[in-house]
Amino acid sequence: MAMLFEGAAGAMHKSCTSDAHPMHMNLRRAAASDAAPCGQIVNDWIDETEWHPRVHSHASVARHFAGTVWTEREVWVYGDPAEGFVAIDNDDDMITGLYVARRRRGIGSALMGQAKAGRDRLQLWTHQPNLAAQRFYLHHGFRAVERTDGDNEEKVPDVRFEWLA
Repeated sequence: MAMLFEGAAGAMHKSCTSDAHPMHMNLRRAAASDAAPCGQIVNDWIDETEWHPRVHSHASVARHFAGTVWTEREVWVYGDPAEGFVAIDNDDDMITGLYVARRRRGIGSALMGQAKAGRDRLQLWTHQPNLAAQRFYLHHGFRAVERTDGDNEEKVPDVRFEWLA
């Protein structure tokens, strides 16, 4: 489930080089040491979001990031220490998480730009009550293509967005 708001070493895309926009200068592939800080960003978001129920303990979220997200996804982080991250399931062209610790500073846009780099299509899910995330995705060229009545572990209605290059 992507909210506005989930690496191995490898070559960076052009957006991460020194001639790129300054916001992209702090983008990098995630390292194992980023899992805990990024899990904390998600836990903080859940704790601060009144409509989002906590269905997993803080420790369970941290274990999920270290044991699943960091091993099964392409993950990019912004900053060191991480101030935000995007996780992509390349098999489905699915953003499985995009979270930032501080909003409205361009971090989410930099992460989204990195997620789009070299791709023709992306999709993601977000919760319907997350109107700020929906505005963000629409601003970045996504369109809503499917809605549910809460067929997820949180039991909160959600919406699937899709972006085509």
